[in-house]
Amino acid sequence: MPHTHSKFFSFQPIAAAVKNNAVTFIAMAAALITMFFVPPDREYLDYFDFKTLTCLFCVLAVVCALKNIQFFYILAKKIVQLFKNARLAVLALVYITFIGSMLIANDMALLTFLPLGFFVLNATGKRKYMAFTYIMQNIAANLGGMLTPFGNPQNLYLYSYFNIPTLEFMQIMAPPFVVAVVLITACCLIFVKPEPLAVADEPINLPAWRAVVYLLLFALSIVIVFRGIPYWIGLIIILAALLFLDRKALKMVDYGLLLTFVFFFVFAGNMARIQPVRQVFSWLLEKSTLIFSVASCQVISNVPSAILLSQFTGNYRELLLGVNIGGVGTLISSLASLITFREYTKRNPNKTGYYVLLFSAFNFAFLILLTGFVLLGGWLMG
Repeated sequence: MPHTHSKFFSFQPIAAAVKNNAVTFIAMAAALITMFFVPPDREYLDYFDFKTLTCLFCVLAVVCALKNIQFFYILAKKIVQLFKNARLAVLALVYITFIGSMLIANDMALLTFLPLGFFVLNATGKRKYMAFTYIMQNIAANLGGMLTPFGNPQNLYLYSYFNIPTLEFMQIMAPPFVVAVVLITACCLIFVKPEPLAVADEPINLPAWRAVVYLLLFALSIVIVFRGIPYWIGLIIILAALLFLDRKALKMVDYGLLLTFVFFFVFAGNMARIQPVRQVFSWLLEKSTLIFSVASCQVISNVPSAILLSQFTGNYRELLLGVNIGGVGTLISSLASLITFREYTKRNPNKTGYYVLLFSAFNFAFLILLTGFVLLGGWLMG
């Protein structure tokens, strides 16, 4: 008898969805588990930071619109074409990602500029530098974003949650940021040879008026982050503009990332209401907020660490430093690292082991050096 009904249901789409959105599903599972200990009630509404979610949505939506007119691709390609050898081209790719993470958030910077890294190295026959370039772009995205409140998702949350003054925020993050720039530059100069290369010039037309409008909307997103106007006004303007100009951009927004935040808000809010958990976390954070937040990132990633640990400490300086530096280290220490891993293995499926070894070597070196620098700085300051 033929199996006519076997095709009606397949686990493959579900498995693919879980694989592509692993962090979101883990966050959902974590939230559901805590709901057994703290059943849903009115206090749940206080868990959500609607300003953070709105800011994140606005930045992601406008970046998608700019991506659709190939704004970043054209910008990055022009910069790369200025450089005539492999070392300078790799430096350019890493710096573009670095600057991009400060402006468009680390995840979006990687999704935008990793394909450019592949294009440049593949087109010029320099694929041998691909793993190194991807790893440096990943480190640059994680550490470049630490300087600004909107550079990393955890920054956006902590900046809003603790209502940190903008200047103080940047003063806290500037020293490790400068050290990160020096370390990344040194790695590129040491590990990439100045071999000559050339990139083919393909003409791409940029719709100027759209670019101007989208850049103005992007500026508006930043004004919302810096508390220049109420977030709901910015949301209405950006939604209305993109519904008219580029509905595709609204469909392209990483809603998985937004959902991840929602689940982590529930998880963190519930954990803070479980008394034994509260006592243990408070005790650990009193010992060293920096060390514990760095360690936490290695196990549960930097965004959930920021949301969870903010419930147990008022020491936002060390927490901010910890969840930014902690973004380097293990493959799961930041969502950005998982994005890079996915992009690399998609193009080089036979080099997974090599990539993980190289990734771990560079990331843990950065983690140890930056943690040591911040601890020494704190000790010297008394």
